Amino acid sequence: MRVMAHHSVSSSGRALSRACGLGLVLLLLGGCGSGDQLTPSTDTPVVGTGPGGSSAPTDSTIIPTDSLSGDTVGVLGLTGSLPGIVFAAVHLPTTLLNSVYTGTQVAGEVSPSNAVTILSATRARGGRLFIKLCMGRDDFVKNADGTFSFTKWKSLIDRYRTVGLGPYITDGTIVGHFMIDEPQRAAKWGGKIIPQTTLEAMAKYSKSIWPGMTTFVRVVPSWLASASITYTYLDAGWLQYAAGKGNVATLLAAEVAAAKRKGLGLAIGLNVLDGGNGSSGIRGTSSGKYAMSASEITSYGSTLLNESYSCAYNMWEYNATYFGRTDIKAAFAAMSLKAKAHAKTSCRQ
Repeated sequence: MRVMAHHSVSSSGRALSRACGLGLVLLLLGGCGSGDQLTPSTDTPVVGTGPGGSSAPTDSTIIPTDSLSGDTVGVLGLTGSLPGIVFAAVHLPTTLLNSVYTGTQVAGEVSPSNAVTILSATRARGGRLFIKLCMGRDDFVKNADGTFSFTKWKSLIDRYRTVGLGPYITDGTIVGHFMIDEPQRAAKWGGKIIPQTTLEAMAKYSKSIWPGMTTFVRVVPSWLASASITYTYLDAGWLQYAAGKGNVATLLAAEVAAAKRKGLGLAIGLNVLDGGNGSSGIRGTSSGKYAMSASEITSYGSTLLNESYSCAYNMWEYNATYFGRTDIKAAFAAMSLKAKAHAKTSCRQ
């Protein structure tokens, strides 16, 4: 049994969830500025902050704008009432939310003092938001030996108990609670994985405060399914595809099957900055890594978005230079249309 029952069911038998609706907005990004002026050379590395949302914590009130902004966007309805699934990018400034980029993810840049401001800005743009409440960087939730500290994690989550997240959960502005990143990587956590039982306990803790907020972890469902645990409070796993992971269709099919076996939803996305096969010639954020080409974005992205079980689309990560390229903008616009046409699949299976 999952924690909360759905009240409407699609023809495929899965529930329709307001939590996977898109923000309705007015203008396409394609009309904003010259992409050619922002095109990096093949010798220019794209700069990022790390797949885990590792920005340093700050009390700034709104994620900063940059040269891609300029749309005039209005809100025409509640985010949860709109078609398709969210098309998001990690650390995308809220000022850039529009009819192409309909969601963002915040981590270190959000705090109890500015959360409502950021959420209000997201709602005002008709957008949706993945929220990480444990200050972003893994260091904040580690013991002295580098292992995961559930106690520290709970303490950071508790700071938001009196913050008014409820209305943003109810109307779908909050896609869900991104609880932790890459629990399966022992090297990241002092030589010990974060056990699947601990992830379920984290989700239970989150639900004890916000029963209606979807709970995510960024790890593939096959790893979650490798434990005998029954997931009652954890809602969804995450497939972030990169070319080095093998054939995208084969991998996706395996992860969908694993998610279904465990009653989990499946968020999807691309590692656009470091997950390319090298054909773009654009160096990534890490040595030996390449950003994806426009053709990779459309090829891999189409496969992911053609899967009806996919419930949310989130890319790692926003970079002004890369996102400003004319070819990349066109590829993102095409994939955003596919996200809008996707069934309103629930991340809470």
